[in-house]
Formats: sequence, structure tokens, C-alpha cells
Amino acid sequence: MMRVQDVGLLACPDCRGRLVWHGQSEDDRLDEGRLRCGGCGETWEVEDGLARLYREDRVRGTDRLMRHIYDGLPSLHDPLTAVLTPLFQSVSESRMRDGYMRRLELGSLKRHEDGQPVRVLEVGVGAGANLPRIRGALPPGLSVEVWGMDLSTGMLAQCEKRLRRGRGVKDTRLLVADAHALPFRDATFDRVFHVGGIGGYHQPAVALREMARVARPGTPLVVVDEQMDADFRPSLFQRAAFRALTFYTREARSPRALLPPDAEGVIEEQVSPFYYCLTFRVPGPAVTG
Repeated sequence: MMRVQDVGLLACPDCRGRLVWHGQSEDDRLDEGRLRCGGCGETWEVEDGLARLYREDRVRGTDRLMRHIYDGLPSLHDPLTAVLTPLFQSVSESRMRDGYMRRLELGSLKRHEDGQPVRVLEVGVGAGANLPRIRGALPPGLSVEVWGMDLSTGMLAQCEKRLRRGRGVKDTRLLVADAHALPFRDATFDRVFHVGGIGGYHQPAVALREMARVARPGTPLVVVDEQMDADFRPSLFQRAAFRALTFYTREARSPRALLPPDAEGVIEEQVSPFYYCLTFRVPGPAVTG
């Protein structure tokens, strides 16, 4: 649940202007109301404690299709992933997730001298399967805010259930947003990552620039999605499974060529036969526009 004091981190998805809260709150929690931009004057609804900071008319093509799919089976997504990952790839889901989570270097996070909280953003948080791993990798005693955003309200509802069961970082904020226009101020997050969706984005280069924009300079950014390992020799069954998983594109591949021009420390690797992990950093304010 977001709180009134969190609004200062948010930015208008249209003009990146400052947002101001207008509505009901309980113990400073955002409940029902709206966020108004002090720049362009646009308003953004908050319903059931969930800010909806995106433009519906900009959700199109594969973005709309994938949201429809995720909204249709939110409770089945994680169980199916756990079962199908070893069946299709001969590697456990846990091993695959461990392969990319280590690139976030969560164990090296430290308190900020200026008193600002340490913040981690997952773009496309889904049902929150990575949240327990974030909690387990954090240094003991370090207070961290985790922010999760997604376009699928069905998946976010599953994520909220996970959090209520105590399976994740206690201090977690969720919101509905579009990865192509992240509703946050520049250089807000100490870690930024995304798993399993960018291959279906209609403008992946824009999403990468947005992730870089909201990350603090020098922080690792981690992006994971489908790509067949060139060294893997798949069976006919595995080829068919991979094609089914990547129905949204003719060629599922790492977007390394689409990284911001100032990206540095780029590492591209396979964390499983079907999934790449792309890690990079930006040295200063990200290129925008």
C-alpha cells in the first residue's frame, strides 16, 4: 500500500511534473482519490489503494494482448512456471531465478548518508515471485522500500495476496503503470530490474531508457526475457515449447542493441536454456526523449 509521503517520488507519466494527492486516506495510506499533476494538470485515479498511472489509449498491440492473457490466469501463472520450467528447460525455476537475482548485487546495498531510504524497483512485478528472493538477499538490518509496477491488475492482486501472507519485503508499494512511461522522478531507485515481458513490449528501447532514467547513476539494471541459448541443443519438444512461449514475436532475443547509448558494464548471459540476463549500468543522467 502506498502512503501519502510516497507521492513525492512519483512523476506524471505525461510530463513528469510533480503529483499532488487529493482524496481519502487512512493512517496516511492512499485509499480512494486522485493524483493531480502540478505541471500539465492531468489527473490519475487511485482505486482500492492502487494508483493507476498510465494511459489506456497507449496500451496497444502485444502490450494489450499480454495484459489480457495475464489478467485471465493470474492465479495459475506462478504454479505453471514452477512446473513447466524444469519440464521445458531441464533446469529448476529456483536456479534460473537465482541466476539473475545475483546480478542485482542486493547484498552490497548500504544506507544513504543523506537519510534517503534504499529503494528497489521491479518493472513488471507480476504476482511477486521475486519478492521473497529480494528479502533473502538484503543485508541484515537494512531498511528497504520495494516498488512493484505492472499493467495487469489481475497479477497485482495476486502479488497483494503474496504480501499479505508475509512472502516478500514488508515495505512494498504496488501501482498500475506502463513500462514505456515510468511514473517516477529521475534517479530514484538503487536497483531496477525486469523479468519476462520486454520481448512483447511495442517499444522496448523506450522501456530500457525509462528504466535507466529512474535508476541512480552506477546502479546495476537487470533485464531478463526469452532467448534460446546458442549452445543449447533442444529436442523437437523443447523447440515447440519455446515457440509457444514466444508466440508474440518471430525472433525472441536480447535487446542489447537497444540499450541507451551511455550504457556501460554490459553483461549478456544465459540463465537457462530459454532465458537471457542482460545487465548494464548508466554513469549519469540517462538519455531521454
